[in-house]
Amino acid sequence: MVVDAPFPLPLKRRKLTSIDSMEAETAKAKFAAIQEKLGREIRVFETSALSPSSNEVSNIEETDDFYEFTAEDYHRILATKKQDKYLKTRKLREAEEAARRSKITKAVIRIRFPDNHTLEVTFHPSETIQSLIDLLAKVVARPELPFYIFTTPPKKQIKDMAQDFFSAGFVPGAIVYFSYDLPKGDVDDTTDANSGPFLQEEIMSLKGLELIIEQGQQAEPAQSAPEPVTAAPSPVVQERKPAEKKPVKPKWLKM
Repeated sequence: MVVDAPFPLPLKRRKLTSIDSMEAETAKAKFAAIQEKLGREIRVFETSALSPSSNEVSNIEETDDFYEFTAEDYHRILATKKQDKYLKTRKLREAEEAARRSKITKAVIRIRFPDNHTLEVTFHPSETIQSLIDLLAKVVARPELPFYIFTTPPKKQIKDMAQDFFSAGFVPGAIVYFSYDLPKGDVDDTTDANSGPFLQEEIMSLKGLELIIEQGQQAEPAQSAPEPVTAAPSPVVQERKPAEKKPVKPKWLKM
């Protein structure tokens, strides 16, 4: 006996709510508007504070002694450079550098501010560091104040603005730090400048938008797998065996 399976159930769809769709589209539009305005792909996010009190913004910049470059570090780097210099010829080094340049197409630079916010910007490796300074002048909250960027450790202020990102060793990415360059004698102005915020309100509004866009993409309508249909088991028909015939005793046989 064969049991016919029922018709397959209709596929279920999870619809994206209008509120989620509107938020995701608004976030995309804001990203596109700022990207068109600055001509750059940028992101803004917050990093955890290194100090025990993460809620308190640190306004005190570390002294140069904190990033002291030891003699051991110097001799180790010097030995490495000498070894590379003697083992490789100039033409070979130039060929290797050209090959590396051709493979890398972007430099992702992260600028960290004293209030634990980070601005991530994408550049081409052949662009100069001056392009980063020009961008910062457009996005910082107080562009009228002088500022500088530096790397750590050891603490080293970046002064050669004509150097490209590849030559500076900032590819495929690097982290630099932002600081206002104010006279140390004017304590009030220095404290006020370092109290933040360091980025303009329009730029700070990008923080958290990537999560909204990602959630909107994950909530897009998607077909769910149809529920499996289990056919009812067909009844088992037991096959009857023919009855065994008992032997018939002939009439003439007498026991």
